[in-house]
Formats: sequence, structure tokens, C-alpha cells
Amino acid sequence: MEQYIGGRHAVLEALRSGRALHKIYVADSPGTSGLAALTAEAKQAGVPVQRVDKRKLDQLAPGVRHQGVVAQTAAYGYAELDDILRAAADSGEAPFLVVLDEIEDPHNLGSILRTAECAGVHGVVIPKRRSVGLTATVAKTSAGAVEHVPVARVTNIAQTIERLKREGIWTVAAVGGAERTIHDIDLTVPVALVIGNEHKGIGRLVRETCDLEAGIPMYGRIASLNASVAAGIMMYEAVRQRLLR
Repeated sequence: MEQYIGGRHAVLEALRSGRALHKIYVADSPGTSGLAALTAEAKQAGVPVQRVDKRKLDQLAPGVRHQGVVAQTAAYGYAELDDILRAAADSGEAPFLVVLDEIEDPHNLGSILRTAECAGVHGVVIPKRRSVGLTATVAKTSAGAVEHVPVARVTNIAQTIERLKREGIWTVAAVGGAERTIHDIDLTVPVALVIGNEHKGIGRLVRETCDLEAGIPMYGRIASLNASVAAGIMMYEAVRQRLLR
């Protein structure tokens, strides 16, 4: 199955990651001169480049801010959880995972993947149902991070958390109003941060399955943070603690 990804960063990272790109379409209009370096890299890699009308790009990647460039590629492949755990073990670092419980907004998933890549997360886990997958919008929002962060799709998040616990990984649920904050919990150990749905939060069974609950200190009048913002704060608290270890 083929897929189209749009956006300069998304296409460039796909190109540089060695992902198989069938063709790159570039808008044949003023304002695309900044794509010269990208098209040069594409040609050097043997990827055909075709200039088309901007309306063609809009049709290929509907709803995506493609910035004048769209790439045709095979659909994104998902990692296996075993592969993520093996890579974490091989890194010599304490495993660092993010588990997403029914994130539905592709912009949130893309932002979380972008932060996860920057924070050195070994892998992200999402459910197969009631969750957004790796779409063109996710790729664009991730600024190409989708090419570097392994994403595993699992049938059951609660069962996956049980598996992680058996592997010696502590699971920490992000819960508003929790007794302890994320700053009170040791995140230098093998850890999986669990982030819930944008509207419902973490499901009851998933929440009960996690080892610990942690909140983010809130001092304003708004009661909650955007899911991707909350995930970013939690990931970088883990980074901070690990740097100080």
C-alpha cells in the first residue's frame, strides 16, 4: 500500500533515513526555490523528482501543509514491541518508553513523536483500535521524527503494560490530581510513561494496571494540559533526572 507524505522536514528526513521513496513531487510555482537542496539530494539518491501544479500536491496529500513538496512512499511499517525492548537493552541505557492510550489527534501523535525522538525515547506504543496511526499528518507534524522513533501497535494496552512490568519496566500513568508529581518519582529506572486520551484521559483498566500515578504541578485556572504538552513535560523530566544521575 502506498502513502503520500508532505512537508519539507518530513520528506527530507524520510530521504535521509533511507526510506524507500518512489517519487517526489515538487510544486512548479514561485516560492519553492528553497527546495533546491532537497531535490538535489533526491536525485543523488536516485529518487525521481517531478514538478507539478500545486493543486496536484493538494490532491495527493489532502489536509496536509505540504510546503510545496510531497513524496510517494510505501506505508509506514510498525515495530514489534520485542524489537523495541531489544534495542533498549542493546543501548546500554535504562529502557525509556512512552505508551499512548487512545490518542486520536494526529497532530498530538506527531508532536509526541517529535519530542520522543529529541528526548531519546527508545520506542512508542499505541493501540491498534481507537487510536490514530502513522498518517501523513502525523509524519508532517513530527518533522520527520516518525522515521527514527520505533512505534509498536498492540492489541491491548493493559496487557502490554503487564508485559512491560514483567520485563522490569516501571509504568507511570500521567493523571491529573495525583498525590505525587512527576518530580517526586524516580525516572532514572527502566520506565514507560503512560499518556491518556485527549478527552477521557487514561482508561480505568489501564490506569489500575500501572505501577504509579504522577501529576504535573498546575498553578493556573486551567485544569489540564494538551496531551502532547503533558507528554513532553514528563519525557523531559525523565531526561533531566537521567542527566543528573
